[in-house]
Amino acid sequence: EQGLRDVNIIVWDHNRDLIVQRAQAIFDDPAAAKYAWGIGFHWYEDWSGGQQMYGNVALVKRLYPAKHILFTEGTPASFDSTAYGRWSLGEAYGRSMINDFNSGTEGWTDWNILLDERGGPNHVGNFCFAPIHADTRTGQLIYTNSYYYIGHFSKFVRPGARRIVASPSRSMLLATAFVNQDGTVVVVVMNPTAKGGDYNLAVGSASVQVSSRPHSIQTVVF
Repeated sequence: EQGLRDVNIIVWDHNRDLIVQRAQAIFDDPAAAKYAWGIGFHWYEDWSGGQQMYGNVALVKRLYPAKHILFTEGTPASFDSTAYGRWSLGEAYGRSMINDFNSGTEGWTDWNILLDERGGPNHVGNFCFAPIHADTRTGQLIYTNSYYYIGHFSKFVRPGARRIVASPSRSMLLATAFVNQDGTVVVVVMNPTAKGGDYNLAVGSASVQVSSRPHSIQTVVF
């Protein structure tokens, strides 16, 4: 009635730890569920020293397949200008994106794609890392490795793509796959371990051997 029919409402918008309970509270209530397009979540449930709870996202997808799931915020905290090259920054993005997409997430949004040389601005002093930092004193743009990890998805997985099954047979590898609307298949493979090795990328009866380097991410398009 107010010209807002193209606006979709995302509920929760917090961490994976309580996403199932909040989804049940809202989506099981017909009066509330009719207004909710989907549910959003963040990655900070490991603040107490625990692990990322990807299984909760998959459970929401299984319980409410008609609802949409979006990752709406994630950022590495504790900014340190001497640690732009810290490899774990990118691996945190890759690990989250692969597991979240495999759990039914449809889209993934960083908290801040660009911050300044202090990891801000921030009104409460919560200075963080970002994929890109702009040194406002010199005009220099500093690209951290998380920028390139994101690119392994955003550059090749196009809007409208559908996720397809990808099952790695080596425990050191994480993988996800998509088919774009033009028919191209995109496979993203991440090796977060200190051990490299070869693996076979197999589709039906066809296969090709690919080498995975330690602490690497690679995208295969065919």
